[in-house]
Amino acid sequence: MRLDILTLFPDLFASFLEESILGRAIKKGLVDIRLISIREFAKGPHKVTDDRPFGGGDGMVMKAGPIYRALESVERERDQTLVILLTPQGRGFDQPTAWELSKREHLILICGRYEGIDERVRTGCVDMELSIGDYVLSGGELAAMVVADAVTRLVPGVLGGERSNLEDSFEDGLLEYPHYTRPRVFRDQEVPGILLSGDHEKIRVWRRTESLRRTLERRPDLLRRAKLSEEDKRILERLEQESAKSETGS
Repeated sequence: MRLDILTLFPDLFASFLEESILGRAIKKGLVDIRLISIREFAKGPHKVTDDRPFGGGDGMVMKAGPIYRALESVERERDQTLVILLTPQGRGFDQPTAWELSKREHLILICGRYEGIDERVRTGCVDMELSIGDYVLSGGELAAMVVADAVTRLVPGVLGGERSNLEDSFEDGLLEYPHYTRPRVFRDQEVPGILLSGDHEKIRVWRRTESLRRTLERRPDLLRRAKLSEEDKRILERLEQESAKSETGS
């Protein structure tokens, strides 16, 4: 997979692209990430990339010209390249979207700054708009890192274990179960005995139960669209009954 990231601040990505799983994936040639400095495509001696908005108002707006020229410098195949604008107005980024994007051979991410970008960039060359949440950031660089990390870890071979990404939170619509490692007792907190039992079926049921419990307690909204088996539904019914009893004190 190839990702081209258009940004005014390419240096922000230095450590991100060198460390951890993504850094190893790049070294192995599984992922190719290229940084394109929008400022290099601005005209004039001062390389100005922003200007005051027509109609007045506070702040500055990124000019269309440098972004268009930066995009035009990127080699791409029409059917396989997707141009994405990181913007608070975009579609919410989630795990199904990450899987959808991971099937593409080439993504181009545009990082906005200031009050936003000239609307003619969005209408003229953007295929998809993405938002990573309902809050304000200084620019699209952090959002681009989130999207790049979530998508590239789904590329075959990037993660060590075949099931690593399938067992993560949100993969089946639920939050992940608790994890424990050595030592067995840490500051008077002991690992649940069932995880030490060696009974794989009991461990599986415990993990599924805890996954459902966490989702019910912390993100019940996820249950409405999760793919639940008949076993899951029985476990949830029991958990809801336990919760009701706890609230009534009976």
